[in-house]
Amino acid sequence: EFRRVLFRSIVAALGLFLIFEGILPFLAPKVWRRMVAAVAQQNDKALHITGFICMLVGLFLLYIAHHYVL
Repeated sequence: EFRRVLFRSIVAALGLFLIFEGILPFLAPKVWRRMVAAVAQQNDKALHITGFICMLVGLFLLYIAHHYVL
């Protein structure tokens, strides 16, 4: 049962990730293309910091959802 719930949660999370990732290219492909080009120009340190901050925000949201919302 645990494996089934875990698998369903992972699949649901992956599905949501793909939906959110696809929204901007679908709605505004020119804006998305410019944004990707701008990100490609960033140095490695800026990308590392941005990635780390995104992971922290995601972890915080999961914590809040698990402990307070659900």
